Amino acid sequence: MTHDAADREAIRTLLEAYADAVFRRDADAWSATWAEDAVWTLMGTPISGRAAIAAAWVQAMAGFPFAGFFCQLGALRIDGDRATGRSYTNEILRTADGAVRRLVGGYEDRYVRQDGRWLFAARSFTPLMEH
Repeated sequence: MTHDAADREAIRTLLEAYADAVFRRDADAWSATWAEDAVWTLMGTPISGRAAIAAAWVQAMAGFPFAGFFCQLGALRIDGDRATGRSYTNEILRTADGAVRRLVGGYEDRYVRQDGRWLFAARSFTPLMEH
């Protein structure tokens, strides 16, 4: 694994900003973590482009009056202005009918540095445990 400590910290900060936006249900802050041409693969379905990704997230979040989202950076490899990594999530979701669901999952991530800022270039989610 090769990386610069400042880049690793910046990518960790990106993950934290993503999680914070989920908790606050802030679509603008959440979508700002994505590159304009990013791809989000959710349950095997790719969604391309920041605008389409944001619209899909807003639609998905409509079914959850509360979403707690915690994440942990796993492996990370940085190569100049690009990086790949793995992150893990623990989600606590309240559905519209009041039921509580817990979802643990993993992301295979690609990051890109644009204008001095790290963004998600691609995220592919795999559920690992649901209760």
